Amino acid sequence: MTDTTDVDVDALLGEILLTPEGKSNPYPRYAAVREAGPAFRTAIGVVVVARYDDCQFILRDARFGKGELAAPWEQYGMTEDAWVARFPNMRRRMTSMLGLNPPDHTRLRRLVAKAFTPKTVETLRPEIERLTDELLERFDTNVDIMSELALPLPVAVIGEMLGIPESERVELQPYIRDSVKTLEFDPPLEALDVAAAASEVIAEHLDALIAARRAEPTDDLLSQLIHVEEEGDQLSYDELVTTVMLLFGAGFETTTNLIGNGLLALLDHPGEMERLRADPSLGKTAIEEMLRWDSPVQIDGREAFEDIDLHGVGVARGEEVITLLGSANRDPRVYDDPDRFDVGRVAQAPMSFGAGIHYCLGAALARAEGHVVFERLLARYPSIEPAWGDTRPAYRDSIVLHGLESLPVRVA
Repeated sequence: MTDTTDVDVDALLGEILLTPEGKSNPYPRYAAVREAGPAFRTAIGVVVVARYDDCQFILRDARFGKGELAAPWEQYGMTEDAWVARFPNMRRRMTSMLGLNPPDHTRLRRLVAKAFTPKTVETLRPEIERLTDELLERFDTNVDIMSELALPLPVAVIGEMLGIPESERVELQPYIRDSVKTLEFDPPLEALDVAAAASEVIAEHLDALIAARRAEPTDDLLSQLIHVEEEGDQLSYDELVTTVMLLFGAGFETTTNLIGNGLLALLDHPGEMERLRADPSLGKTAIEEMLRWDSPVQIDGREAFEDIDLHGVGVARGEEVITLLGSANRDPRVYDDPDRFDVGRVAQAPMSFGAGIHYCLGAALARAEGHVVFERLLARYPSIEPAWGDTRPAYRDSIVLHGLESLPVRVA
């Protein structure tokens, strides 16, 4: 480990990655890592950066990109034959744009980007408002925000955009959550088994839905992508399936965590909740502050495409660099008094959606849904209070995706 202080960065990162306390509240540990130095080589070999400017550099510079995953079995000490026997359809799933570099990434992203521009998303606002109001009308006095609002709303929005029937959205929801286990940092083989099985279930549903849309196209994003695939040379069938799978999964995971983490922040800072309730014009800055304060995505990584020096730490071609996005969002070099939650903060955009060519495609949609949710929720309920007793809500056992298992509240 390269270090300029006596801080044990490996121990701090181990707590963040491996302990419930570190996963639920990594921010004090991030601060220690961030102030210890700009870049570190850890005991497991990867290089870590924790400051805003360094995270931006890694995610934006063309000398870094997504790993080619040419031989993922080597990471797990397996032979190629054993890997293929265990995950026979893994190569199909590797066609997702999330793991691709230009030109394939550029080609795939261009095909769907128009559906997620801020201008296009704004046309969806009335539908987001309608779906939000329908969910709020079902609330009882005691409600779990995660299961009754934060999860079903973005699932409904992205499901309608894609043309996935409501019954299938509900059925596929747990499988989508299992499939994103592949996004974790060095997931164990058992997690990959779960993700692979879930992905096959999703793919089977999508195969049937694609066949139905081929026979009778409708005015949805899936039908548009099928039309592109039928034209050839732009989108293969495997790319079609994995693109829809990615959009459906990413279309609700980030927004779900934004809503849950954001409301928890307001409950922990009741003065800021009342400030936002009294002045709805703060809605946009409030969403940015929620994203900064407790990011729905905490970690991202890139592979070096050539040898490069990071603040004296040598990174060889093919080595991985981990960016701690949650730490970047609390960097005092960028944010004044970063450990203060302020719904009126006007500051540089947080790194919660990443940066560079892989900047989250659904960022505008997540922001729009979050804005509508908090506007409608605070307007409808003058009182929103914690209902979890002495035990704070637990975060899901995840390193990359950061969100709550449940969030019980009382509304009136």
